[in-house]
This record gives sequence, structure tokens and C-alpha cells, in this order.
Amino acid sequence: MKHLIDPTDLTVKEIDDIIELALDIIENKEKYSEACKGKKLATLFFEPSTRTRLSFEAAMMELGGNVLGFSSADSSSATKGESVGDTVKVVSCYADIIAMRHPKEGAPLFGSMVSDVPIINAGDGGHNHPTQTLTDLLTIKREKGRLNNFTIGLCGDLKFGRTVHSLIKALSRYEGIKFILISPKELKVPSYIITEVFEKNNIEYEEVTTMEEVMDRLDVIYMTRVQKERFFNEADYVRLKDTYILDASKLKNAKSDLSIMHPLPRVNEISTELDDDPRACYFRQALNGKFVRMALILSMLEVNV
Repeated sequence: MKHLIDPTDLTVKEIDDIIELALDIIENKEKYSEACKGKKLATLFFEPSTRTRLSFEAAMMELGGNVLGFSSADSSSATKGESVGDTVKVVSCYADIIAMRHPKEGAPLFGSMVSDVPIINAGDGGHNHPTQTLTDLLTIKREKGRLNNFTIGLCGDLKFGRTVHSLIKALSRYEGIKFILISPKELKVPSYIITEVFEKNNIEYEEVTTMEEVMDRLDVIYMTRVQKERFFNEADYVRLKDTYILDASKLKNAKSDLSIMHPLPRVNEISTELDDDPRACYFRQALNGKFVRMALILSMLEVNV
């Protein structure tokens, strides 16, 4: 039984196979409409979510399966003091696969140690978000036609942003990727990413503090919000929350085929004036999340169509 806790739990071939399956689902939706008939997905969301939870549920429904679960810890027995391990153990009696989000790093990993069914990490604190990473990779593949040989700028909260950490780990295994890290010094990428990913694998990276100085070199810009829920000090959050706002003026030197990505939710780090710009692909990115989660569910349940 295979779990997905960290993006590196998947080999590059497995990632490529999931992306190819997602592309086939996009082209042949009817073919997969009853692929998971009789199967159940449990969504254990101890932390609020819109896109991730609903896209998992939509994915299973479009595969002909059923969904059960809860959307916040307040509506589960966690309020009575039940441990994560006991919750997962019980729910694994009722479902064929579990998608789990938790505010504490490592909770889905712990859940995988006691579960009788596959666990998918749907986000654990500031650590990992592997299905968002698969969504991002599918989006880049559809927008660029490739997953190698491009320059990506990661902008905003690179310290607490689990989507950034997961995407760096995944993209670092493809050839010819250059990373430009755009953040204030307080929100720089954690040192372990620098040492264990970039330096260990001799990957080219650059750290800067403004997007304007590198915009003309980017093939992809990945914007992130400054996450209030990750800060211990509200004053620090208020000081940093509006550091980077992407608007039309900042795109004046950008490439005509730049891809503007964002894992969402957006607060104000991308101006709504860009929503109609053909380079803005964050809403297409959200749709891709449903398709890639359909492919992932099929793969982890070993359903062949």
C-alpha cells in the first residue's frame, strides 16, 4: 500500500504517469465516469480549505465514487480529545482512501502509520502539499508544454509556504530548471531547502528582494500570499502582508508567454486587473487540481480503465 505524504514519495516516472493520465482524463471524461464506482474517499480536514477539499470531492464524484468526511476539526471527535491516530484508524474502516489536511507538520505521516488504506497528504502546516504540487506540474505542462528548461520565480512567503516547498522539491528533479526566490529576508526559503535541495543537487538558484529586477527573465512566476495563520506575531504579519503585489505595471518587462500562477486563495498579491490577461493561469490551475486528483486517486487505488 502506497501513501503520498511528500512529493518525493513519487518517482519522476510516477509523476509523469499521473500527469499523462490527467491529460487523458481531460480529453476523455466519459471514459472515467464510473471508474471508482463503489469506492469511497474520506476527507479528513482538520484545517479550513476550499479548493483542495472540494476538488478532492469533485474528483471522486466524477469518477463515480462517493465521499464522506469532515471539513473542520470542530465537527469531528477531535473536540472530545480523540487523537489523530484513532481518528484515522477508525475512518480507514469506512473508506478506501483518505485525503487528510492538518495544521501540524507530520500529522498525515503519523496517520499513514496506522491507516489500513492509502493516505494522501492534503497539506500539513508549513511542510508539504504534494497534491498542489501535482496540480502545479500539470498546469506548467499544459501552459508550457514541458517540465524542463525554464526559469521560475517563486514570490512572497517562501518560509511558511508549503506549496513552495513541495514545488521546489518536485521541480528540482527535472533538468534545466532555474529558481529565482523573491522574498523579504524575514520570509526567505528555509535553510534546509537551500542545503538539501539546491546545494546538494547543484541546482542553480538566486535570492532577490524585488520581482521587478528579474521579471524579464521569468518563464513562470508563482505568487503566494503571506499567511496570517502561520505568524506568531500579528505585527510582523501586518508589516509584511503587502510586500509583493503583482499588477500590470510590474509586468511591463515580462515575457509575452509568461505564466502567472498562484495556489490560491488570493488576498491582494495579484491585482484583479490581471484576471483577464491571457498569461494569468491561476483559475485554470485550480481546475487542473480536480483532474490531477482524479488521476492520483485512480493510481493509488490501482484502478485501470
